[in-house]
Amino acid sequence: MTDSGGTAEGATAPTILCCGPYPIERVRISAFAAALGDPHPAYTDPAAARALGHPDIIAPPTYLATLAAHAEDQLLGLQPDFASVEGTVHRAQTLRHARPAHAGDTLHATVCLAATTTLAGRPLLTLDCEFRDEGGAWVATTTSSLLCPATAPWPARRPLDTTESDHP
Repeated sequence: MTDSGGTAEGATAPTILCCGPYPIERVRISAFAAALGDPHPAYTDPAAARALGHPDIIAPPTYLATLAAHAEDQLLGLQPDFASVEGTVHRAQTLRHARPAHAGDTLHATVCLAATTTLAGRPLLTLDCEFRDEGGAWVATTTSSLLCPATAPWPARRPLDTTESDHP
């Protein structure tokens, strides 16, 4: 029998999940660079990227954050206490790269719930997402800090004063 989160009743939810494959495509890299407003030619022109020593256009460094968010959502969806990311605040993200992601790469991600603490009564999660290429070589790791909604219900709000008075 499984619960609504998809884990077997009495089983512990996974804290590590393998995700992907994530094909890195020219059109997506170019669109991401355009959305950033970054005109660097290595993001759109294969010849410019090759002149810099890359096999094809490269993804902006933050491109992998979008893939990490997908992997993180998949892992959090398996956690019974964090089944909804609604109300979650993305506090911080760091990226460490061994090399840029190139068009033509196919990346695989391993996302890990690295730490769970609390801040102001709300779960504070740290997630690491490691990306490797098809040969298993490390490409990059992202670390995200997420402040989740409080698990306990908020106190009931007092009714609105229809007189529009500031007094209780």
